[in-house]
Amino acid sequence: MEDYYLKINKAPDLKERKERIIFRIFEIFPGTLSWLTLFLAIFLSWQKPFWIAIFIIFFVIFWLLRTIYYSFHLRAGYQKMKEYEKINWLERLKQLPPTRYQIPVDSWLELYHLIIFPMYKEPIEIVRDSFRALINADYPKDKMIVVLACEERGSETVRKIAKIIENEFGKKFFKFLITFHPQNLSGEIAGKASNETWAAKKTKELIIDPLKIPYQNIILSSLDADTKIFPRYFSCLTYHYLTIENPTRTSFQPTPLFINNIWQAPGISRVFSFFSTFWHIINQQRPEKLITFSSHSMSFKALVDIDFKQTNVVSDDSRIFWQCFLKFDGDYKVQPIFYPVSMDANVSRSFLRTLINIYKQQRRWAYGVGDIPYFLFGFLKNKKIPVSKKIYLGFELIEGHWSWATASILIFLLGWLPLVLGGEKFNQTLFSYNLPTITRDILTISMVGLIFSIYFSLNLLPPEHFKQGNLKYFLFAFQWFLIPLIMIIFISFPALDAQTRLMLAKYMGFWPTEKIRKSNFHSK
Repeated sequence: MEDYYLKINKAPDLKERKERIIFRIFEIFPGTLSWLTLFLAIFLSWQKPFWIAIFIIFFVIFWLLRTIYYSFHLRAGYQKMKEYEKINWLERLKQLPPTRYQIPVDSWLELYHLIIFPMYKEPIEIVRDSFRALINADYPKDKMIVVLACEERGSETVRKIAKIIENEFGKKFFKFLITFHPQNLSGEIAGKASNETWAAKKTKELIIDPLKIPYQNIILSSLDADTKIFPRYFSCLTYHYLTIENPTRTSFQPTPLFINNIWQAPGISRVFSFFSTFWHIINQQRPEKLITFSSHSMSFKALVDIDFKQTNVVSDDSRIFWQCFLKFDGDYKVQPIFYPVSMDANVSRSFLRTLINIYKQQRRWAYGVGDIPYFLFGFLKNKKIPVSKKIYLGFELIEGHWSWATASILIFLLGWLPLVLGGEKFNQTLFSYNLPTITRDILTISMVGLIFSIYFSLNLLPPEHFKQGNLKYFLFAFQWFLIPLIMIIFISFPALDAQTRLMLAKYMGFWPTEKIRKSNFHSK
């Protein structure tokens, strides 16, 4: 099969020895680059302290400029999101002339939304809230095909929850389907990708093909079990699908807000959730660098054309983009739709457990570094993709994962490491005396970006049925100063962990994030 490499996840998946070696080299590369960077930082602080001191000054200036750059994008992305929330997208759909449609339909009502909720052990309150959000959407429910994709390996409680959801909501949509993904299927990694793929195939077999619905008339939305759509999401999505050029070669990325249970989360989890939210808002302002993440949408036709998602991958949300990109010879993109969906912040039964879960979730996200060997190998195989596009996207992904693993550590270490290891000769120079002051002052200016973060996070906080009080809002703002600790322990370390596992061929499985809200604590 000519495009067999599209379903490759790791080196042992390849049959030919030469190809396994090449793929294995690509797997080793990201971790080696990160560890080599950190080793050289320490070694040169000892052997060439003056060089490393010059480097760190330029490095922190670079991050100051990047912080300013990000702050502008955050502000612009936030404003655009608020503008999109105010637009009546359903009215725009109704007024949109068919001459502007980018697919051959006579009316927007010919389109269907296939909505898949992969579920493992999420409690009933979380799943029910997600379905209530669907019911509250302004889009016609008779154009929704909703699938609750359960895992066969889940407990009997999962079956009971699925039955409750069916009884409460099943008759309110055009079609409702419950699927159970079999466990221990050969060649699969148990997780979201394999579960969702099973559900999509079953929906095609049981609903879509018997009804002869054209695949291009179906928009697939992959939503996590805790994803609550905002009321106008599907009308906004449909408008973009109908008006964007080549919609069947496009994924659509909403703005993810991790705020469903934000008041229940401990301070460090709140800050981390908003940090992740802001990063995605920033990325939406840079569509040329945007890759699918978590809850997103795409044409069902594209999914069928690539023979569905890989079932042997952990980071399926980003891999589906690269899979399509390679399949369609680089003619695939992600379109940001500046309309929000909300998900849960990381909360567990204890503070310590929450910290562990934050680390594990970050490590799973960082395991998206496996996309680097995947696309590098794919770029070797696919000669039709322009070299310039290969270089540009390759650099962006590699630099992103390298920064993820090393930037925070470098900033923390290099302000003082040359003073400790540089020896007496360096320490007697005026430059060594001023180095901590220079780096401190530059980084202090960079902290101005926190003011933007605090402001936008306070504006994104969801209203609650009880009054939080001024003290709680003050503490929420103050918690942003935990960022330096978060950057190292919960960003760089998990990324290094993931890259090292890939480098050593200690391949990870899928770790499902624990979903708990305080109302669930005594019900289990």
